[in-house]
Amino acid sequence: MSRIFGTDGVRGLANGLLTAELAMELSQAAAIVLGHRHAKPGRRPTAVVARDGRASGEFLGAAVTAGLASSGVDVYDAGVLPTPAAAYLVGDIDADFGVMISASHNPAPDNGIKFLAHGGKKLPDAVEDTIQKVYESREFMRPTGAEVGRVTRLSDAEDRYILHLVGAIPHRLDGLSIVLDCAHGAASGASPDAFRDAGATVHVIGAEPDGLNINDGVGSTHLGPLKEAVRAFGADLGIAHDGDADRCLAVDHTGTEVDGDQIMCILALAMKDAGTLNQDTLVATVMSNLGLQLALEDAGITLVRAAVGDRYVLESMVANGYNLGGEQSGHVIMADYATTGDGLLTGLMLASRVAQTGIPLQELATAMTRMPQVMINVKNVDKTAARTSEPVLEAVRATEERLGGEGRVLLRPSGTEPVVRVMVEAATHEDARREAEQLVSVVEEHLSLQH
Repeated sequence: MSRIFGTDGVRGLANGLLTAELAMELSQAAAIVLGHRHAKPGRRPTAVVARDGRASGEFLGAAVTAGLASSGVDVYDAGVLPTPAAAYLVGDIDADFGVMISASHNPAPDNGIKFLAHGGKKLPDAVEDTIQKVYESREFMRPTGAEVGRVTRLSDAEDRYILHLVGAIPHRLDGLSIVLDCAHGAASGASPDAFRDAGATVHVIGAEPDGLNINDGVGSTHLGPLKEAVRAFGADLGIAHDGDADRCLAVDHTGTEVDGDQIMCILALAMKDAGTLNQDTLVATVMSNLGLQLALEDAGITLVRAAVGDRYVLESMVANGYNLGGEQSGHVIMADYATTGDGLLTGLMLASRVAQTGIPLQELATAMTRMPQVMINVKNVDKTAARTSEPVLEAVRATEERLGGEGRVLLRPSGTEPVVRVMVEAATHEDARREAEQLVSVVEEHLSLQH
């Protein structure tokens, strides 16, 4: 059987790839690998189960809970919560592991199952592979009588999470007017409450989930409604979450987007000023804009680049003791307070910096200047040869020489299709477009599958 787990758990069309049967049996396998093999002596394993508001999450959540309880795991049902809340609760109540049912920023028909290790941490590939082996073997545990797991509603789950968030920010938000776009998702309850508890005047859009409208024209992938609302309310800034609220993008008071790179820059500078940025280092991916690197260098901060994907950012952070990292998409990890990207925490920290300094977000965002960036997907090419073809490598070197220190080149093979992504950053959009198109022509000439 091919690998079930992708880059962020098991994800697919609910009742298509992702059936109730699959959810239950994967949970039975996880009960053994994450629960019984590591449970403390003398007690049954425990797990936190949470979901976003998708309609399919109702039956998938029931299947996951059934799989765990039937395998002798006590389940704490946290209901509808953001992914970072589920991760926090696993550590907060000292559960053995957790399960989050969500497809993040995907449309409503999709769903996903993400297992969290003890402490709320993401699973390494090797552990996911072990779960899959047990799943394929069907050698599940089926206790009876008093040994079956019990299911308890974790009624204060959201309150615990909000108290944690508000307690983390260095400065209250009193006097700030903020628009929140909750993407009709898991943050629809928690985010407005957290920002209000922190002192902000809050205006809310995209917080009427009906099970089918998650991410539909709102949230971090559709910033238009947030921009309009910020201008209409005359707010100081706006915060946009995605469906499971592990991301955060922002707009300033004029409705101008502030992306993940700019947010990370603002937070890194704030943490350096406070003396809390470990090793004066930020971890980002190879996709983060060169402008971020240049701004950080000016401030004496090192930028470490990881492969695309928050799990690779987190691996670098954990391995080296860094405490801030993230992606251009707004997936920001603040390791002093969270084990995963947390859109609510990120938004609160960003707003706290505005309140603390009295400087508008628009001005704070000018700490970095985004270099013009052009990305072109070259299809039907031998992506495996992109890193070894001498003509292609020579073309990349020549491009880098022409750009000097005022640009950057990245050739990245797609992980799922015969595509090579050509990305060029330069001083002007015209330069970036010209250089990217020249590289594309070389890639097409030497790597085309039509030859």
